[in-house]
Amino acid sequence: MKRPPGPHTQIFAALAAERAALLGFVALLEREQEMLVENRTDRLIELSGQKTTCAFNLNQLAETRRGLLRKNIPQPAGADAVHAWLETHSPDGLAAWSEVIALAKRARQLNQTNGELIQMKLRHNQKSLAVLSSAVNKANLYGPDGQASFSPGSGRSLGSG
Repeated sequence: MKRPPGPHTQIFAALAAERAALLGFVALLEREQEMLVENRTDRLIELSGQKTTCAFNLNQLAETRRGLLRKNIPQPAGADAVHAWLETHSPDGLAAWSEVIALAKRARQLNQTNGELIQMKLRHNQKSLAVLSSAVNKANLYGPDGQASFSPGSGRSLGSG
């Protein structure tokens, strides 16, 4: 009869899965940033759906990892306690944990930068729309019915010479 894997094996597997998911998430964020910088916004909605799915998956993986750590680390599972436990019980897990932390920081940084890029584009678009709306209001030569709309005394009418 085969014994179930030990806690260090389970934790390493959870960390490896989380690391792989974070690598995919970082790649999505990097692709999003490229699209924003190059003004190729046509596929951002599709990418947004992929990001949402990936973020949901990451949350599930993190919850699994936290549950395993709570069961195996006697003291509160802060970063120092996790580091110490992994150092003693799973050196491979410690390397994976370090990568998970670094990738999570990178993802947070990319997400913040992408959010700032989106806000810049939104402000630019709002300003452009305001300029266009103002120009349309000032040069309202035709009414909604397609007929010329001139106010009396506003100048010559069409066809007068």
